[in-house]
Amino acid sequence: MLLLGGSCIKGDENCQPKSIASETAAMQAFATSQGMTPTTHASGLLYQIINPGSGFTASPTSRIYVKYTGKLEDGSVFDSQSNHALTGWVLGTLIAGWQVGVPLIQKGGTIKLIVPSSMAYGCASAGTIRSNSILYFEIELVDVQ
Repeated sequence: MLLLGGSCIKGDENCQPKSIASETAAMQAFATSQGMTPTTHASGLLYQIINPGSGFTASPTSRIYVKYTGKLEDGSVFDSQSNHALTGWVLGTLIAGWQVGVPLIQKGGTIKLIVPSSMAYGCASAGTIRSNSILYFEIELVDVQ
């Protein structure tokens, strides 16, 4: 679900991309609803490091093994994986929000991300994710290779 491209991702030709500035209030409200005290990354991503981990930090060419849950703004889960062995993705092939957020922790770390739509799927939709959706993730970085 997190890949940049794929057969399940469809563009919305009538969509106008949202700026990060236009989504900041909604992202902050969602953070509050989730009990987060987020930090704002220079990219516009909101994050909260729960456990920084130790050891290796992921780079764009790293293969990452993660446990995660992805939610929409209404709190509904659109994707999750509790078995890290089923992941093993190259970080540089994932959505921009993960490419920025995952390297903020090290192996064994846990982070919460609120990803603006422009750093997720933008004007594309994928499954239950509609165009211009802000996404929320809880990610545990189990391994980095």
